[in-house]
Amino acid sequence: MSETALSSPGGATGAASDSAQSVFVFDVSGMHCAACSARVERVLNAKPGVAAQVNLALERADVTVSGGQSADDIKAMIEKTGFGASLRQGSLSERQAQAERVDEDRAEEERHSFYLFLFSAVLTVPLVAPMITHWFGFGWHMPPLIQLALAAVVQVIVGARFYRGAAKALAGGAANMDVLVAMGTSAAFLFSLYQVIALGSASVGHLYFEASAAILTLIVFGKWLEGRARRSAADALRALMGLRPREARLVADGGTGDRMVPIEEVKAGDRVRVLPGEVVPVDGTILEGRSEFDEALLSGESEPVLREAGDKVISGAVNGAGSVVLDVVAMGDDTVLARIIRLVDQAQTGKAKMQNLADRISAVFVPVVIGLALLTFVAWLALGGNFEAAVVAAVSVLVIACPCALGLATPTALVAGTGAAAKSGVLIRDIDVLEVAGKVTHVVFDKTGTLTEGKPSLVSLHQVESAMTEADLVGAVAAVQSGSEHPLAKACVDAARERGASIPAAQGVTAHVGEGVEGTVDGAAMLIGTRAFLERHGVDLSSAGDAFQMMEQEGLSVSAVARGGQLMALLGFRDEVRAESKAAVASLKARGLKTILLSGDAPETVRRVGEILGLDEARGGVSPKDKLDMLTELQGQGHVVAMVGDGLNDAPALAQADVGIAMGSGTDVAIGAAAITLMRIDVGLVGSAFDIARHTYSKIWQNLFWAFFYNVIGIPLAAFGLLNPAMAGAAMAFSSVSVVSNALLLRRWKA
Repeated sequence: MSETALSSPGGATGAASDSAQSVFVFDVSGMHCAACSARVERVLNAKPGVAAQVNLALERADVTVSGGQSADDIKAMIEKTGFGASLRQGSLSERQAQAERVDEDRAEEERHSFYLFLFSAVLTVPLVAPMITHWFGFGWHMPPLIQLALAAVVQVIVGARFYRGAAKALAGGAANMDVLVAMGTSAAFLFSLYQVIALGSASVGHLYFEASAAILTLIVFGKWLEGRARRSAADALRALMGLRPREARLVADGGTGDRMVPIEEVKAGDRVRVLPGEVVPVDGTILEGRSEFDEALLSGESEPVLREAGDKVISGAVNGAGSVVLDVVAMGDDTVLARIIRLVDQAQTGKAKMQNLADRISAVFVPVVIGLALLTFVAWLALGGNFEAAVVAAVSVLVIACPCALGLATPTALVAGTGAAAKSGVLIRDIDVLEVAGKVTHVVFDKTGTLTEGKPSLVSLHQVESAMTEADLVGAVAAVQSGSEHPLAKACVDAARERGASIPAAQGVTAHVGEGVEGTVDGAAMLIGTRAFLERHGVDLSSAGDAFQMMEQEGLSVSAVARGGQLMALLGFRDEVRAESKAAVASLKARGLKTILLSGDAPETVRRVGEILGLDEARGGVSPKDKLDMLTELQGQGHVVAMVGDGLNDAPALAQADVGIAMGSGTDVAIGAAAITLMRIDVGLVGSAFDIARHTYSKIWQNLFWAFFYNVIGIPLAAFGLLNPAMAGAAMAFSSVSVVSNALLLRRWKA
């Protein structure tokens, strides 16, 4: 993985994206169901210039503001709906600290829910015990006044959280799950209380104190399980955030010893020592020492990687047995780790298209359920049922309704799926590809750096004109290429250094993406690039036609060199095919996918690579525009196309593809244009990316099915009197638990 490819800052939460637009992230407390998140989102989006996405699973709101709205204005709008709001701001380290505090608060809330459940269960068990003994054929009756006393404590103490939530929701002009629970349990409790008062404890009929207490107990238990599961879904991002050290061991100038300093005090060019077992605090280049580094959480690479002097290491990697000194390249928000965190965070807080239906239903869910409960009550009375049966059926309708499951179905699957992908080195930036990835029919590859190592070496030099020595020629070529990051340019510079050639200064260097480069060295114009590039500049290549053909037949990438308009030499480069590429291509073909190689390299060279790897089609001499046109043509024929590349010239095709996949070793431009980034230099992860996308998409649909199933089946059963309130409460409590648990199965996935 490239240690610089992901290092550029961008998308920092809470920072202005431009002069007219700002992005704010708020942790929102008090949301209990889909109706809550839908209410917050609806209120925010109703304000002109505000676009908000509210994630129930992560309990946060991502708000983009265009215009005069400030963070305080947005905070006030959220609080007006009855929920708490806390702005994440500052550097990534500061936001990490804020997120950790919020996480601690949520963990404390979980503990409180568990203790509340235990308290409620102790009081509820005696209430339901007579019903259980009746099932086993022997009766046991608890005096009504004792039932009243036990149920009243549960209703007041345990039910208080639901009454508070309902009051806040109604004050904010909406209704949520708390309203349903408060109404349902209150109706059961008050009806039973009425019977005790009106009929007397001696002649009282059937009471429903056990139902009101059991509903509250089961729902609190379900909320505790749900909270634990929701926090577990975000373990991957939490683990990545935990890799960010707060301090670094700064090597002082003059040999005065090392000192620990806050990471904010470290700057580029400083030297940092990393001792055995420590987490690397910065991105840097090793100056002294050698060691193995565990990068599993960053790239999914299971085996430690040996790094020595001159190699780069990234923040978050865990040092092995050696001690190393690093020259700091990037720190804080500019590191590879910070970029990974931003990409994972962006994916997990996104909203999939299939969630729109659930959102629309959630917005009106609670009022509709209340209406159905009233209709049930009236219908029972109208059809000759007694008052008690009507109340029981209406209460069952209120408490079986599952708005939580609707709100959690999509985001929990997204959080779990993208987190599992990140652990295996697959970063999903654009969650819309989850739907498309399973429909891909064609996979288009770039060659250099994707299917090949991306580290070509100069293995053949054919001089056409002998006016310059080989060393001077290679030195002049290196002069023009020295400022380029292109693999062939680096190979030229390395070849000059290996030959001991001097590298003069070059002026007016201009790169032509996918074609070549031009510049001036010692007053003479130099052209280096493809055959077509030199011919377009009027260079006669006829004298080297046979040499071109022979080098290409050997599978070499050929660049022509001209000086002063005259052809000087042909340079032949060999770039070895990656060891895993053949198996990766075979795996994709086994899935029924058509594999295509498009490269700017010579057709004969590309054809040979295609034959070695068993690709369905291989085309050379393809410019960046040609790649774009070919992808557009395939899409016009009805095919769904994935593009895999790593270079600047791949960016247009990556953006055009239905699924753009960038190698993590590639350029920032390529990564920015792609929907998926592979953090390991392993093209085999392409198939893995398709797999996790398909699994996540499948889980979303499974969750949505179960969320709708609970309501579509459960509400009618309750309305027809086939479920008692306690059973309805249990179904409601475990609906969201089952949805979240199903999503958590994605955590088992590995590439």
